[in-house]
Amino acid sequence: MVARKLRRALIALLIFGIPGQGLDAADKVRISVTNPNMSFLPSGVALKKGFFKDEGLDVEVIRMNVPNIITALVTGDIGYTLIFGSVVRGALRGMPMRAVASLLDSPTHALIAKPEYKSGKELKGKTVGIGNFGGTDEVAGRMMLKSFGLDTDKDLKFIALGPDRARLAALKEGLVDVAVIAPPGDALGKQMGFNVLLRAYEVFSFPFIGIGANLKTIKERPEEVKKVVKAMIRANRFIREDKEGAVKVLMEWGKVERDHAVASYDSTWRVFSPDGNIPQEGLRLVIDQAKAELKLTRDVPLNEIIDVTPLREAQKELGLRK
Repeated sequence: MVARKLRRALIALLIFGIPGQGLDAADKVRISVTNPNMSFLPSGVALKKGFFKDEGLDVEVIRMNVPNIITALVTGDIGYTLIFGSVVRGALRGMPMRAVASLLDSPTHALIAKPEYKSGKELKGKTVGIGNFGGTDEVAGRMMLKSFGLDTDKDLKFIALGPDRARLAALKEGLVDVAVIAPPGDALGKQMGFNVLLRAYEVFSFPFIGIGANLKTIKERPEEVKKVVKAMIRANRFIREDKEGAVKVLMEWGKVERDHAVASYDSTWRVFSPDGNIPQEGLRLVIDQAKAELKLTRDVPLNEIIDVTPLREAQKELGLRK
């Protein structure tokens, strides 16, 4: 009991500008992200534009690192996360969670390198900065680096450094040679004189950011899950259709300057899903990657990894599905 209360207190401290004392309210919906950046903008838009409120939801968006997110999702301290790949890996390991929708159909990350590196092939034996081990940035980074013919287990060293700004600082100080950076950090990196070697969506696509939910939440509160999905799809469509509105939310929510927000939008808006569908080919890529990392050989049924029932209901209400 004491440990659970301490865990709740820790989560409360991580909430974006929202007092922690509301955490005990039974009607709170808690959604976790790792950073308030372009990748996770659907949650910021749904919050700031009132899409959650339109569904009668009282939502807290919580910033956490990946290991804490998975733990909190398993225990039920949060009901949802947008870390799609980590949810898939958790489900493959038998954890009580499912992916329910895709929000970004391709990663937004880029490989940002020190000025002396002009090609990914020059990175053999070098050090790579990522946010967290097991996070989507590590998955995207490894896949980008593999496209250069590198063995990411033998040819490179990975260091977890936290937020994008910390990774850029490590590049500047020479602690790493290349970093996996998401918008708007990529624009800032270019301003600092670093090279953009590759963008993830240039070489592959798969569900990158998506809604994952606690299995108990899906079973006991299906109406709530549908409403969360519906609000997020509305946010995605807003992002795709209203550049200026999306940029303003990113500036306020992510606390970034306008030029960085605009650069982030221009480089990524196309990968925001207009309907939340989970692309099957891309999903298979995520599953295969996760199984390789987990050294898992057995076949796992899709219904133990995803549950698209809430998505289908949300699409019907939005007129996106008959």
